[in-house]
Amino acid sequence: MRYVNQPAAWDSWSTRREWSKILATSVAGLVAWAGGWVIMLGISVNGPNWLVWVFIPCWVYGFHRIVLQLRGIPVVFSLLWILREYPWQIYYEAARGIDDHPDAEAPGIWIELPDPAGRSDAGIPLAFVKHHRAFWWLRRIGGPRTKPALKAQLEPLWFAGDPRFLGVVAVSSRDGKAPRRLHFLYQPSAFDGRAPRRSWEGVEPADLERARRAGARFVGGPSTAVSGARDGEGTES
Repeated sequence: MRYVNQPAAWDSWSTRREWSKILATSVAGLVAWAGGWVIMLGISVNGPNWLVWVFIPCWVYGFHRIVLQLRGIPVVFSLLWILREYPWQIYYEAARGIDDHPDAEAPGIWIELPDPAGRSDAGIPLAFVKHHRAFWWLRRIGGPRTKPALKAQLEPLWFAGDPRFLGVVAVSSRDGKAPRRLHFLYQPSAFDGRAPRRSWEGVEPADLERARRAGARFVGGPSTAVSGARDGEGTES
């Protein structure tokens, strides 16, 4: 699968609209939390001393949410770079799970995508390395007791990217014609030169260059077997 002559996901108006909604929500959330924090500070300064103690938990939580919003905005632009490089692929009944995948570079819930080189029947797992805004996906990937109606919301699965490096997953809108719930997934080795990585077969220079344009920083370098990393030190991302 080389995505030859396929339009990039960003060429779709529905994709641009969904990305714009995510950006607007992120910016609005940042402004709201920062503004609320400043307002509480102003009220406490001009109010009685006991009000300061009342607001301390609010300040701590508000500051935490501001940090989360700030960290989330770069992720929104990571979505943009990927959507500009890769087309949408639609998958039905993609393997997924909440237990650690033995071939994944990171622990956590995962979704398995086909090998873009087509040289192996084994899929390539992408784990949800960052848990921010992943709760919606966690509930629907679920386990044996998860309701079928929830799991069905992930059918079909939209994917733009290269699972060997990074990508964007999404689900269908109600009419099935547009993606929604865009979520950034990546292999830790694509952004951390110290992270263990699998040795992929069939990776061509064009694949590496495209991944770099999509935002990956460490591709095409020396590889370290993932199983070897589990025997020694793990990595954080």
